[in-house]
Amino acid sequence: MNELEGRLARPPEKALDGEQLRARLTARATAEGLLDVAYATLDSPIGRLLVAVTRRGLVRVAYPHEGWDPVLTELADRVSPRVLAAPERTDATRRALDAYFDGRLRDFDLPIDWSLVRGFATDVLRATARVPFGDVTTYGEVAAQAGSPRAARAAGNALGSNPIPIVVPCHRVVHADGTLGGYTGGLDRKEFLLRLEGFLPALA
Repeated sequence: MNELEGRLARPPEKALDGEQLRARLTARATAEGLLDVAYATLDSPIGRLLVAVTRRGLVRVAYPHEGWDPVLTELADRVSPRVLAAPERTDATRRALDAYFDGRLRDFDLPIDWSLVRGFATDVLRATARVPFGDVTTYGEVAAQAGSPRAARAAGNALGSNPIPIVVPCHRVVHADGTLGGYTGGLDRKEFLLRLEGFLPALA
């Protein structure tokens, strides 16, 4: 039997399904240094979330109303065009979020990639990241911690465009009079998160 006959005699290779092809593509892209931003989605009590990570850390958490296509386009434009669905690269983030929503995690210990934030907004979000679980602060206090005590409105704008909600807990920032203020995910989600953390009383 010659070589050609031997090949023809072997059973055909089983076709790869979509998940296997995706995993193989991800592995190849990673091995060749072609994967800069990995993303995946996860279900949560406040809707399906998209998370994206880079080699530096978590770069994006997105709510459903933001739309996955615009979020991925933003990542491609502002971080790297090498964006690929790679759930295994986001496992640590997704496990941490699952534990948080289950009440098993109070403090996120995830590296953060601040690539989507600039200037004063970076200082605001870094200050916000230090607000402890179960507590809140005000827009004015965050502005002061960011070095501009009179810039409460600008701090509010920075928080409204926070690319990493929940993990960078902008839901813990409220008005000085105790009212909740705004939230990029909507006030229902802000209330849910504050109840989850025990700051607001649980609904009967």
